[in-house]
Amino acid sequence: MGSNPPPPFHGRDYRGWEPGPGPTPEILPPEAYAPRPQNDYVEYAPPQPPPTRRRPTWSSARATYTLLGINIAVYVFMVLGGVSPITPNSPSLMLWGANNAGAVLVDGQWWRIVTAMFVHGGILHLGLNMWCLWNLAMLAEPLMGTFGVFAVYILTGAAGNLLSTFFNWIGNAPSSPFPPGVPAWMAFPAGVGASGAIFGIAGALIVLLKSTRLPVPPEELKKIRKSVIYFAAINLVIGFSINFGSSRTGVAIDNWAHLGGCASGLLFAVPMVPRIGSPRDTFDMKLRVAVGMMVGVLVLFGFFLAQLGR
Repeated sequence: MGSNPPPPFHGRDYRGWEPGPGPTPEILPPEAYAPRPQNDYVEYAPPQPPPTRRRPTWSSARATYTLLGINIAVYVFMVLGGVSPITPNSPSLMLWGANNAGAVLVDGQWWRIVTAMFVHGGILHLGLNMWCLWNLAMLAEPLMGTFGVFAVYILTGAAGNLLSTFFNWIGNAPSSPFPPGVPAWMAFPAGVGASGAIFGIAGALIVLLKSTRLPVPPEELKKIRKSVIYFAAINLVIGFSINFGSSRTGVAIDNWAHLGGCASGLLFAVPMVPRIGSPRDTFDMKLRVAVGMMVGVLVLFGFFLAQLGR
Protein backbone atom coordinates (compact mmCIF):
# COMPACT_ATOMS: atom_id res chain seq x y z
CA MET A 1 0.00 0.00 0.00
CA GLY A 2 1.19 3.52 -0.76
CA SER A 3 1.85 6.14 1.86
CA ASN A 4 -0.96 8.37 3.03
CA PRO A 5 -1.25 11.77 1.33
CA PRO A 6 0.04 14.66 3.39
CA PRO A 7 -2.48 16.36 5.64
CA PRO A 8 -4.06 19.67 4.69
CA PHE A 9 -1.75 22.60 5.18
CA HIS A 10 -2.69 25.16 7.73
CA GLY A 11 -1.14 27.22 10.50
CA ARG A 12 0.99 30.32 10.66
CA ASP A 13 2.69 31.94 7.65
CA TYR A 14 6.49 31.97 7.61
CA ARG A 15 8.26 34.63 5.54
CA GLY A 16 11.76 33.93 6.77
CA TRP A 17 13.38 33.29 3.43
CA GLU A 18 13.28 34.48 -0.16
CA PRO A 19 14.25 32.55 -3.31
CA GLY A 20 17.62 33.54 -4.76
CA PRO A 21 20.84 34.51 -3.01
CA GLY A 22 20.85 34.52 0.72
CA PRO A 23 21.29 32.22 3.69
CA THR A 24 20.29 28.59 3.20
CA PRO A 25 16.96 27.97 4.95
CA GLU A 26 16.60 25.32 7.62
CA ILE A 27 15.62 21.97 6.10
CA LEU A 28 12.11 20.88 7.05
CA PRO A 29 10.15 17.79 5.96
CA PRO A 30 8.70 18.14 2.44
CA GLU A 31 5.13 18.15 3.72
CA ALA A 32 5.89 21.24 5.78
CA TYR A 33 5.88 23.48 2.70
CA ALA A 34 3.03 24.29 0.34
CA PRO A 35 3.96 27.21 -1.92
CA ARG A 36 1.12 29.43 -3.00
CA PRO A 37 1.27 30.56 -6.62
CA GLN A 38 0.17 34.08 -5.84
CA ASN A 39 2.71 34.65 -3.07
CA ASP A 40 6.36 34.00 -2.42
CA TYR A 41 5.94 32.49 1.02
CA VAL A 42 4.95 29.08 2.34
CA GLU A 43 2.83 27.65 5.13
CA TYR A 44 3.89 25.19 7.79
CA ALA A 45 1.49 22.52 9.03
CA PRO A 46 2.22 20.84 12.36
CA PRO A 47 2.17 17.02 12.22
CA GLN A 48 -1.28 15.50 12.66
CA PRO A 49 -1.91 13.13 15.61
CA PRO A 50 -2.64 9.51 14.68
CA PRO A 51 -6.36 8.73 14.35
CA THR A 52 -7.92 7.27 17.45
CA ARG A 53 -10.02 4.12 17.25
CA ARG A 54 -13.69 4.98 17.67
CA ARG A 55 -15.75 2.97 20.08
CA PRO A 56 -18.94 1.37 18.75
CA THR A 57 -21.84 3.80 18.94
CA TRP A 58 -25.59 3.57 18.57
CA SER A 59 -25.32 4.38 14.86
CA SER A 60 -22.88 1.53 14.22
CA ALA A 61 -24.72 -1.15 16.24
CA ARG A 62 -28.43 -0.29 16.20
CA ALA A 63 -29.66 -3.88 16.28
CA THR A 64 -27.34 -4.89 19.12
CA TYR A 65 -28.32 -2.00 21.35
CA THR A 66 -32.02 -2.35 20.54
CA LEU A 67 -32.12 -6.07 21.31
CA LEU A 68 -30.24 -5.56 24.56
CA GLY A 69 -32.60 -2.75 25.49
CA ILE A 70 -35.76 -4.76 24.79
CA ASN A 71 -34.58 -7.74 26.83
CA ILE A 72 -33.52 -5.59 29.77
CA ALA A 73 -36.72 -3.50 29.62
CA VAL A 74 -38.92 -6.61 29.70
CA TYR A 75 -37.06 -7.88 32.77
CA VAL A 76 -37.41 -4.51 34.54
CA PHE A 77 -41.14 -4.39 33.84
CA MET A 78 -41.50 -7.96 35.09
CA VAL A 79 -39.82 -7.09 38.39
CA LEU A 80 -41.85 -3.89 38.74
CA GLY A 81 -44.96 -5.99 38.15
CA GLY A 82 -44.17 -8.20 41.14
CA VAL A 83 -42.24 -11.08 39.50
CA SER A 84 -39.35 -12.45 41.55
CA PRO A 85 -36.07 -10.92 40.28
CA ILE A 86 -34.12 -14.12 41.02
CA THR A 87 -36.40 -17.16 40.77
CA PRO A 88 -39.70 -16.37 39.01
CA ASN A 89 -42.23 -19.20 38.98
CA SER A 90 -43.87 -20.72 35.93
CA PRO A 91 -47.22 -18.88 36.22
CA SER A 92 -45.34 -15.54 36.33
CA LEU A 93 -43.27 -16.46 33.29
CA MET A 94 -46.35 -17.62 31.41
CA LEU A 95 -48.04 -14.30 32.16
CA TRP A 96 -45.15 -12.48 30.46
CA GLY A 97 -45.01 -14.65 27.33
CA ALA A 98 -43.01 -17.80 28.06
CA ASN A 99 -43.05 -20.58 25.50
CA ASN A 100 -45.08 -23.66 26.37
CA ALA A 101 -46.08 -26.62 24.22
CA GLY A 102 -49.59 -26.85 25.67
CA ALA A 103 -50.31 -23.13 25.36
CA VAL A 104 -49.02 -23.06 21.78
CA LEU A 105 -50.40 -26.30 20.34
CA VAL A 106 -53.62 -26.68 22.33
CA ASP A 107 -54.61 -23.07 23.03
CA GLY A 108 -53.17 -21.65 19.79
CA GLN A 109 -50.97 -19.04 21.47
CA TRP A 110 -48.33 -18.99 18.72
CA TRP A 111 -47.14 -15.54 19.65
CA ARG A 112 -45.26 -17.17 22.53
CA ILE A 113 -42.73 -18.52 20.02
CA VAL A 114 -41.48 -14.94 19.62
CA THR A 115 -42.17 -13.35 23.01
CA ALA A 116 -40.34 -16.09 24.92
CA MET A 117 -36.98 -14.98 23.49
CA PHE A 118 -37.31 -11.66 25.36
CA VAL A 119 -38.31 -13.12 28.75
CA HIS A 120 -35.75 -14.36 31.30
CA GLY A 121 -35.90 -16.45 34.44
CA GLY A 122 -34.05 -14.17 36.82
CA ILE A 123 -31.21 -11.66 36.92
CA LEU A 124 -28.47 -14.28 36.49
CA HIS A 125 -30.17 -15.75 33.44
CA LEU A 126 -30.57 -12.29 31.94
CA GLY A 127 -27.00 -11.22 32.71
CA LEU A 128 -25.38 -14.28 31.16
CA ASN A 129 -27.54 -14.09 28.04
CA MET A 130 -27.00 -10.36 27.55
CA TRP A 131 -23.23 -10.75 27.91
CA CYS A 132 -23.20 -13.41 25.19
CA LEU A 133 -25.58 -11.40 23.00
CA TRP A 134 -23.42 -8.30 23.34
CA ASN A 135 -20.24 -10.07 22.25
CA LEU A 136 -21.74 -12.03 19.36
CA ALA A 137 -24.06 -9.34 17.99
CA MET A 138 -21.30 -6.71 18.02
CA LEU A 139 -19.24 -9.11 15.91
CA ALA A 140 -22.16 -9.98 13.63
CA GLU A 141 -23.57 -6.53 12.89
CA PRO A 142 -20.69 -5.33 10.66
CA LEU A 143 -21.05 -8.56 8.67
CA MET A 144 -24.85 -8.76 8.48
CA GLY A 145 -26.08 -5.21 8.89
CA THR A 146 -28.77 -3.94 11.24
CA PHE A 147 -31.66 -5.71 9.52
CA GLY A 148 -29.62 -8.91 9.23
CA VAL A 149 -29.00 -9.09 12.98
CA PHE A 150 -32.67 -8.43 13.75
CA ALA A 151 -33.66 -11.11 11.24
CA VAL A 152 -31.27 -13.77 12.48
CA TYR A 153 -32.25 -13.10 16.11
CA ILE A 154 -36.00 -13.39 15.50
CA LEU A 155 -35.93 -16.21 12.95
CA THR A 156 -33.38 -18.47 14.64
CA GLY A 157 -34.88 -17.78 18.07
CA ALA A 158 -38.28 -18.80 16.69
CA ALA A 159 -36.76 -21.92 15.12
CA GLY A 160 -35.25 -22.90 18.46
CA ASN A 161 -38.53 -22.36 20.30
CA LEU A 162 -40.46 -24.37 17.70
CA LEU A 163 -38.04 -27.29 18.05
CA SER A 164 -38.30 -27.05 21.83
CA THR A 165 -42.11 -27.06 21.53
CA PHE A 166 -42.00 -30.21 19.42
CA PHE A 167 -39.79 -32.21 21.80
CA ASN A 168 -41.65 -30.97 24.89
CA TRP A 169 -44.91 -32.12 23.34
CA ILE A 170 -43.45 -35.52 22.46
CA GLY A 171 -42.04 -35.99 25.93
CA ASN A 172 -44.86 -34.61 28.07
CA ALA A 173 -48.18 -34.80 26.20
CA PRO A 174 -50.75 -36.80 28.23
CA SER A 175 -52.29 -39.88 26.64
CA SER A 176 -55.81 -38.75 27.56
CA PRO A 177 -57.50 -35.40 26.88
CA PHE A 178 -56.91 -32.58 29.34
CA PRO A 179 -59.50 -32.51 32.15
CA PRO A 180 -62.08 -29.71 31.87
CA GLY A 181 -60.97 -26.51 33.56
CA VAL A 182 -57.28 -27.51 33.70
CA PRO A 183 -55.05 -25.28 31.54
CA ALA A 184 -53.11 -27.26 28.97
CA TRP A 185 -49.89 -25.42 29.77
CA MET A 186 -49.67 -26.97 33.25
CA ALA A 187 -48.57 -30.30 31.74
CA PHE A 188 -45.51 -28.73 30.13
CA PRO A 189 -42.45 -26.74 31.25
CA ALA A 190 -42.25 -23.03 30.52
CA GLY A 191 -39.37 -22.02 28.26
CA VAL A 192 -37.81 -18.56 28.30
CA GLY A 193 -34.63 -16.80 27.26
CA ALA A 194 -32.68 -15.36 24.36
CA SER A 195 -30.22 -18.24 24.25
CA GLY A 196 -31.79 -19.92 21.21
CA ALA A 197 -31.41 -16.68 19.24
CA ILE A 198 -27.87 -16.20 20.60
CA PHE A 199 -26.93 -19.67 19.36
CA GLY A 200 -28.50 -18.67 16.04
CA ILE A 201 -26.18 -15.66 15.76
CA ALA A 202 -23.24 -17.92 16.62
CA GLY A 203 -24.25 -20.37 13.89
CA ALA A 204 -24.49 -17.60 11.31
CA LEU A 205 -21.07 -16.26 12.33
CA ILE A 206 -19.48 -19.69 11.93
CA VAL A 207 -20.47 -19.60 8.25
CA LEU A 208 -19.83 -15.90 7.51
CA LEU A 209 -16.39 -15.84 9.15
CA LYS A 210 -15.30 -18.46 6.62
CA SER A 211 -15.64 -15.91 3.80
CA THR A 212 -12.52 -14.90 1.87
CA ARG A 213 -14.05 -11.48 1.14
CA LEU A 214 -13.34 -10.15 4.61
CA PRO A 215 -10.38 -7.73 4.80
CA VAL A 216 -8.90 -9.49 7.83
CA PRO A 217 -5.66 -11.52 7.94
CA PRO A 218 -6.57 -15.21 7.49
CA GLU A 219 -4.88 -16.29 10.71
CA GLU A 220 -6.75 -13.69 12.75
CA LEU A 221 -10.04 -14.62 11.08
CA LYS A 222 -9.40 -18.27 11.83
CA LYS A 223 -8.90 -17.50 15.53
CA ILE A 224 -12.13 -15.51 15.75
CA ARG A 225 -14.10 -18.26 14.02
CA LYS A 226 -12.62 -20.92 16.32
CA SER A 227 -13.64 -18.93 19.38
CA VAL A 228 -17.26 -18.81 18.13
CA ILE A 229 -17.23 -22.57 17.45
CA TYR A 230 -15.83 -23.23 20.92
CA PHE A 231 -18.51 -21.00 22.46
CA ALA A 232 -21.30 -22.99 20.81
CA ALA A 233 -19.78 -26.41 21.50
CA ILE A 234 -18.85 -25.75 25.13
CA ASN A 235 -22.22 -24.26 26.01
CA LEU A 236 -24.07 -27.16 24.42
CA VAL A 237 -21.98 -29.61 26.44
CA ILE A 238 -22.59 -27.62 29.62
CA GLY A 239 -26.33 -27.54 28.91
CA PHE A 240 -26.59 -31.29 28.42
CA SER A 241 -24.45 -31.88 31.51
CA ILE A 242 -26.71 -29.71 33.66
CA ASN A 243 -29.81 -31.45 32.35
CA PHE A 244 -28.26 -34.83 33.07
CA GLY A 245 -28.14 -33.87 36.73
CA SER A 246 -31.27 -31.74 36.77
CA SER A 247 -33.00 -34.13 39.14
CA ARG A 248 -30.41 -33.15 41.74
CA THR A 249 -29.91 -29.47 40.89
CA GLY A 250 -33.49 -28.50 40.01
CA VAL A 251 -32.14 -26.52 37.03
CA ALA A 252 -32.99 -27.39 33.42
CA ILE A 253 -31.54 -25.98 30.21
CA ASP A 254 -33.60 -25.86 27.02
CA ASN A 255 -31.03 -27.60 24.85
CA TRP A 256 -33.50 -28.18 22.02
CA ALA A 257 -33.89 -24.42 21.68
CA HIS A 258 -30.10 -24.10 21.61
CA LEU A 259 -29.70 -26.80 18.99
CA GLY A 260 -32.54 -25.43 16.88
CA GLY A 261 -31.14 -21.91 17.07
CA CYS A 262 -27.60 -22.95 16.12
CA ALA A 263 -28.70 -25.21 13.26
CA SER A 264 -31.02 -22.59 11.82
CA GLY A 265 -28.27 -19.96 12.13
CA LEU A 266 -25.98 -22.14 10.03
CA LEU A 267 -28.78 -22.57 7.49
CA PHE A 268 -29.60 -18.86 7.49
CA ALA A 269 -26.03 -17.88 6.61
CA VAL A 270 -25.44 -20.46 3.86
CA PRO A 271 -26.86 -18.30 1.01
CA MET A 272 -25.43 -15.08 2.47
CA VAL A 273 -22.25 -13.14 1.89
CA PRO A 274 -20.80 -10.75 4.48
CA ARG A 275 -21.66 -7.09 4.03
CA ILE A 276 -17.97 -6.19 4.34
CA GLY A 277 -16.21 -6.84 1.06
CA SER A 278 -19.37 -7.51 -0.96
CA PRO A 279 -21.24 -5.26 -3.42
CA ARG A 280 -24.28 -3.73 -1.76
CA ASP A 281 -26.72 -5.18 -4.31
CA THR A 282 -25.26 -8.67 -3.90
CA PHE A 283 -25.46 -8.50 -0.11
CA ASP A 284 -29.06 -7.23 -0.13
CA MET A 285 -30.18 -9.91 -2.56
CA LYS A 286 -28.49 -12.72 -0.59
CA LEU A 287 -29.97 -11.44 2.67
CA ARG A 288 -33.47 -11.44 1.17
CA VAL A 289 -32.95 -15.02 -0.02
CA ALA A 290 -31.81 -16.07 3.47
CA VAL A 291 -34.80 -14.43 5.17
CA GLY A 292 -37.28 -15.87 2.66
CA MET A 293 -35.80 -19.34 3.00
CA MET A 294 -35.98 -19.26 6.81
CA VAL A 295 -39.54 -17.92 6.83
CA GLY A 296 -40.57 -20.76 4.52
CA VAL A 297 -38.93 -23.37 6.76
CA LEU A 298 -40.58 -21.95 9.88
CA VAL A 299 -44.02 -21.82 8.27
CA LEU A 300 -43.77 -25.44 7.13
CA PHE A 301 -42.51 -26.64 10.51
CA GLY A 302 -45.18 -24.64 12.31
CA PHE A 303 -47.87 -26.17 10.11
CA PHE A 304 -46.53 -29.64 11.01
CA LEU A 305 -46.59 -28.80 14.73
CA ALA A 306 -50.15 -27.50 14.53
CA GLN A 307 -51.33 -30.97 13.56
CA LEU A 308 -49.92 -32.42 16.80
CA GLY A 309 -52.26 -30.45 19.05
CA ARG A 310 -55.45 -31.48 17.29
